[in-house]
Amino acid sequence: MDTKALHKISYGLYIVSSFDGEKLNGQVANTVFQVTSSPPRVAVCLNKENLTHSFVEKSGVFSISVLEQDTPFKFIGLFGFRSGREINKFAETNYKTGKTGAPVVLDYTLAYMEIQVTMKIDADTHTLFVGTLEDAQILKDGTPLTYEYYYRVLKGKAPKTAPTYIKE
Repeated sequence: MDTKALHKISYGLYIVSSFDGEKLNGQVANTVFQVTSSPPRVAVCLNKENLTHSFVEKSGVFSISVLEQDTPFKFIGLFGFRSGREINKFAETNYKTGKTGAPVVLDYTLAYMEIQVTMKIDADTHTLFVGTLEDAQILKDGTPLTYEYYYRVLKGKAPKTAPTYIKE
């Protein structure tokens, strides 16, 4: 079986953020998708070991920042390969506190959404959080960063906790 066939599934790259009291955290996620249009619902899949997962579990909200194609690799690395348990990812990141209280990353962001969790689906190592859209804004025009661009052009890799990780 060639599990690299899974790389043919189309994805974007997003920053998913949440909070626990005064603590903020965010991570790169590629498994984000619209579930319904009325009411507008969105889902994200997060690894249970990630700090963002525990923040979403506790707060019941998250934000999604749609990254632009020109997002620097260093910025992707900050949110994709560094743990919020070790560093404050928001220390030098432009963000705002959204209507739900979740932090919204503004750097390299084309649009953002804020979601109130309405259901959780256990997926073994991950949880699929489904929620209702509470706020959304387009910040600028541009081309969204896709996983294919990240993988083929930027030569990026998926961390072990990503749903798309395939052991080389």
